[in-house]
Amino acid sequence: MANYLLTVLLLITSLVRLYAQQAISITAPSRSIVLTVSSTPTGTITYQLSYKSKSVLDPSGLGFRLSKPDVSLTQFAITGIDSSKTDESWQPVWGETNRIRNNYKELALTLTSKSDAGIQIRVRFRVFDDGLGFRYEFPQQAALTHFVVADELTQFVLPSDHKTFWQPGDYDSNEYLYNTTKLSEIDAVAASDREKDTALKSVIGPDAVQTPLLFKTDNGLYISIYEAALINYPVLHLRVNKQTRTLTAQLVPDAVGNKAYLQTPAQTPWRTLIVSDKATDLLASKLILNLNEPSKIGDSSWIKPQKFVGMWWEMHIGKATWEKAGGKHGANTKNVMKYIDFAAKYGFDGVLVEGWNVGWEDWFGNWKEDVFDFVTPYPDYNLDSLTRYARQKGVRIIMHHETSGSVTNYERRMDAAYQFMVDHDINTVKTGYVGRIIPRGEHHDGQWMINHYQRVAEKTAQYKIMLDSHESAHPTGLHRTYPNWMASEAARGSEFNNAPTLGITPEHTTILPFTRLLGGPMDFTPGLFRFRLNQFDSTRTQRVRTTLAKQLALYVTLYSPLQMVADLPENYEKYLDAFQFIRDVPVDWDDTKVVAAEPGDYVLIARKAKGKDSWFFGAITDENSRDLPLPLNFLEPNKSYEATIYRDAANADWQTNPEAYVIEKKTVTAKTNLSIHLAKGGGCAIQFTKK
Repeated sequence: MANYLLTVLLLITSLVRLYAQQAISITAPSRSIVLTVSSTPTGTITYQLSYKSKSVLDPSGLGFRLSKPDVSLTQFAITGIDSSKTDESWQPVWGETNRIRNNYKELALTLTSKSDAGIQIRVRFRVFDDGLGFRYEFPQQAALTHFVVADELTQFVLPSDHKTFWQPGDYDSNEYLYNTTKLSEIDAVAASDREKDTALKSVIGPDAVQTPLLFKTDNGLYISIYEAALINYPVLHLRVNKQTRTLTAQLVPDAVGNKAYLQTPAQTPWRTLIVSDKATDLLASKLILNLNEPSKIGDSSWIKPQKFVGMWWEMHIGKATWEKAGGKHGANTKNVMKYIDFAAKYGFDGVLVEGWNVGWEDWFGNWKEDVFDFVTPYPDYNLDSLTRYARQKGVRIIMHHETSGSVTNYERRMDAAYQFMVDHDINTVKTGYVGRIIPRGEHHDGQWMINHYQRVAEKTAQYKIMLDSHESAHPTGLHRTYPNWMASEAARGSEFNNAPTLGITPEHTTILPFTRLLGGPMDFTPGLFRFRLNQFDSTRTQRVRTTLAKQLALYVTLYSPLQMVADLPENYEKYLDAFQFIRDVPVDWDDTKVVAAEPGDYVLIARKAKGKDSWFFGAITDENSRDLPLPLNFLEPNKSYEATIYRDAANADWQTNPEAYVIEKKTVTAKTNLSIHLAKGGGCAIQFTKK
């Protein structure tokens, strides 16, 4: 009898241990990705990920530390398990393709804290063929109502010391060049010190990096860590432990050090991993978009992708000023009329005007709350006559709202500012957030500002206004939910060609598609045709580090439904044959094919124009010249196309001869294999028109 009881006791003990150490696995629809969630006897929950039997993440921790109530949520019992699968498709209002498939398997685990009155958290995992998204959900419960997040304890434990493409962790600026090192060689402070031209710095420390973060592994994987659907929560940065190869969430704090103020029911943004053994698949991923909610705008017929010129670049290169004082005010009626004439002549949709409103003499560095009211033009800028003139020409003025970091002032004035726009037939606004956020002392990437950007998206939608935000947090696919939020800057854009030190390196634009652009369109402002920026100031040494052909190709490789034609009209009129590509290239697409790509080296992309039979192709390279094959199997079979090729000349070079280009025409089919030559810092742009 004693032996029998002992046997039963051992069996029960084994079952308890088995349950306590349970491991739950779920695979992607194609079974290429396997997610495993494990629970240890002490209640630690970890997750790990593999792709085609290669480790992507080693067991990585989950959890939170709250400051109100003061609890540590790190030990749980799994008290609920749900699973499901989804396979659907949806049509974006605009985008890189006209239909997107959303195909995943889901695992939702209810975790009950082993202490602290049994607080519950649900962790929802979605496994796609190209990656993983997961988020935390705090259901409504008696044990937790209002609470304050002190730290999110999410980990990403890497199996090896990967090649890493990274930016320094900075709560207020994402306008850095990318660094390429081993994970163990990250030094964010040293990287920041090299960049004296970033306007605002608050670098967290030597071991902190921003998301998105890109890895290339020695065994051939490309891995992106990012986030999706960033709502009511701070931006995700990461702390790097180089010894253990562990990345831990570092949320952006508010002015008093707290990370997030939440009330149940609540949820975090999705933490995302995109994984592939092909760089082209990473660029083609729609995982982040699929993790966002559908559009909240019922009738979106007023949302129109557009190309626009701007009274903007001339201030950056010394021809004019934003402020009226000094006698070089650019936004005067006569000058803006010239831009309207140029836009109308060459078929562009709008004219961005910066420096139109009173306040620029006192806008930066004085930290005044009420510099701008967003409705008072300078006396030399007749907005009424200009909007009438633009309407006669079939062009729209694009409004610029620089807040100078005084965001509470902007919030008080948004309704008046947007009604002012509607009254003047203006339906697109570019917002700006240069400088520190006053008077609250918040960070650009903190919860309060994240909520502000969303409020602007919602408020502009109420007034049927399209939005382009600058100096805002990185995008996370919210253009699906708010399709009027068409673009943002949120990275080092073309204006940094005018920076006094590093500017924009040739490789920068070959990294952006793998990092920043995974979250959404970027207002990079391409199309510069003059490369030495001493046109109006002979002492300037800054220059654009590309060829002219690469500037054309950027309209294809750096996607945005709002594309600026950034240079001065007089610079374009010297090269009208090359300028024709900018006139012709669309900003909305039915299909996109990533032909070839390697981060930091080259990107080749082909796109099919919305509702048309024509394709457009762009290829860009870094500082190295390249000869690359271009198969045309994306074209319709058994049809002939005229290919108009804008390419680097044989002697083109971004340093010595950037303006050298050749335009040629060829008849091609889907079976044609072209070979393209890219000069140092060069590119190639092609228009394929069906015969």
